[in-house]
Amino acid sequence: MHELSLCRSLVRQASRVAAEHGALRIRRVSLRIGPLSGVEAALMREAFPLASRHTAAEGARLEMASCPVRVHCPRCRQEAEASVNDLSCPRCGHWQTRLTGGDELLLVSVDLADTSLPPTA
Repeated sequence: MHELSLCRSLVRQASRVAAEHGALRIRRVSLRIGPLSGVEAALMREAFPLASRHTAAEGARLEMASCPVRVHCPRCRQEAEASVNDLSCPRCGHWQTRLTGGDELLLVSVDLADTSLPPTA
């Protein structure tokens, strides 16, 4: 299950954000996941509590939003949503498109707790 290693990396990244802002806890982590990313959302939900145990993200809520598959067509010079199983241009049918979205796994935001580290003297 590579989702566990993805969640561990996600927790490290979110923890760095928390440390940069002096926060002790992370309340929420928001992701955007494309259907072509190779990531299973259900497995991410299961792996996140394991990966965040004993970290600033322990107990944080994991929010995931999906994004559409998008392609750019060189023939009609348009960008459009496409099907996961058919990356041809939905406008003109041209099959040599360029993928412009739908394969991403992006950290969108990290919601930090109000509690911050005390100022150092």
